[in-house]
Amino acid sequence: MKDSANFFERVYDVVREIPYGKVTTYGAIAKAIGAPRSARMVGYAMNASHFDDSVPAHRVVNRLGMLSGKHHFDGTNLMQQLLESEGVEVKDNQVQNFKSILWIPAVQF
Repeated sequence: MKDSANFFERVYDVVREIPYGKVTTYGAIAKAIGAPRSARMVGYAMNASHFDDSVPAHRVVNRLGMLSGKHHFDGTNLMQQLLESEGVEVKDNQVQNFKSILWIPAVQF
């Protein structure tokens, strides 16, 4: 359990760096922390972060720009609403202009 807690904290450190109005992917975060095959674990970390307001989990989407984690947010459209409040356009659960607002974190290990 200690290792997964450390993993989650490394994920949260990266997510806290995502600029306002930008998004990144589970896989990009996994690569940044030196665990390139752990995108699913990044997703678990995002799900576990909902009680920590310092982690902007709404800025993390799948590799296609889809709001794949939206069902983990309270309310039916909260993830979309949070993104739209930052100027991110979302249509049919997909970030529009995905490539232009995609933020790739620097490798941190």
